[in-house]
Order: sequence, then C-alpha cells, then structure tokens
Amino acid sequence: MEANKTILQMKYARIVKLFSEQSGLSLENSLEFFYDSYVYKMVSEGIADMHCRSDGYIAGLLLEEWQKQIMGPTN
Repeated sequence: MEANKTILQMKYARIVKLFSEQSGLSLENSLEFFYDSYVYKMVSEGIADMHCRSDGYIAGLLLEEWQKQIMGPTN
C-alpha cells in the first residue's frame, strides 16, 4: 500500500521529534540520522506496512538502530 506523501512527511516529523527526545540528539542530528537509517527505508518503501505502525513504535526502532550503530557490532 502506498501512503500519501504529505501524510508521510508529517509522520516523519513526529517520529524525528520523538527520536530526538529519546536519544538526546538535536532535531537536526536526529533528522539526519533518520533519513540515513534502515528504518526510514522500510517506512518510505512501505515494507511490511511500516507506515501504518505508531510513531512511538517506529521511533523505538530508530533508537535501537542508533544504539547499535554507536555501540558497534557485538560478537
């Protein structure tokens, strides 16, 4: 299913704001990380209907991705 582009942009703004609050990153850094993330790719391409998930759920996935990136690979 393809979501309306304007609605997706509004959803992205809410997700980035939540992620910024959770991670402690600035809005600018949060936005940059979001658009480079795997989570963004899944949402924007409609993979597994990710755009239908709650903003909080997606922000949580984004936080997990960010934490894995800053902690590096685990063995």
